[in-house]
Amino acid sequence: MAYFASTFGDLEALLAAGEPTQVADAAPVLLIEDDAHIRRSIVYQFHRQGYRVTCCADGEAGLEEALKHNYCVVILDLMLPKLDGFTVCKQLRQSRKDLPIIIISARGSDIDKITGLGLGADDYVAKPFSPAELEARVRALRRRTGSFEPEPIAAGGMVLDCTKYQLTIGGAVVRLTPKELKILRLLMNSPGRVFTRENLLTQVWGVAFEGYHRAIDAHMSRLKIKLLEQAGEPPDWLESVYGVGYRFRDPAEKMTVKIHDPAAAGPAAPEG
Repeated sequence: MAYFASTFGDLEALLAAGEPTQVADAAPVLLIEDDAHIRRSIVYQFHRQGYRVTCCADGEAGLEEALKHNYCVVILDLMLPKLDGFTVCKQLRQSRKDLPIIIISARGSDIDKITGLGLGADDYVAKPFSPAELEARVRALRRRTGSFEPEPIAAGGMVLDCTKYQLTIGGAVVRLTPKELKILRLLMNSPGRVFTRENLLTQVWGVAFEGYHRAIDAHMSRLKIKLLEQAGEPPDWLESVYGVGYRFRDPAEKMTVKIHDPAAAGPAAPEG
């Protein structure tokens, strides 16, 4: 079984219930690991860095998931139920020659490392390790291989290019900071969905403290002003939902307003 994981608390609930938890679009990582504690640690670290992690707890499910969907990297344990990591790595490399694979294992002997790398793994990390170190290795591997460049997001005549850090509105090109890009990517990938300030803090800033809420509002105000100045029109599609947060409304969608017209309803029914 494969499932998505977002925050530490979500993953706890997810592991108990066995249900998927969707997160906003980000660089997708496949984690094939049967140890729940290690999964929690890795998911928490990677989520803070903006990745979307899909978890599989056995080799068969992991192999099926890796062949079915596209991932920027696969993190693979060796001692797995149903199908061992060496076999998964070998079959993945035969089918997906360009898929980055990092093996993580308590088997840290030279012969195990040589075997794993020989079967096609791009890196080998011996347990125990720091999740932050693993994320740094993923970053370095992606930099070397140039893996997974996200597709531009198009909505309502606008195009958000995540690789160029720019938003095109009509003929105007607006340059974006990394934080601005993350905010717009979250909102534009889920039109109509309201993201609370806590959502934005967690997924963009990696924190969710009460005192940071004003910083969100100030950042959004500056972003709206920037879009107005550089695109020449107010960004009405970037909506503030009072007391909750923010959402993206596709400009191509027409707002329908229902007006109650007593005259159109016909004569009132006689009393009695």
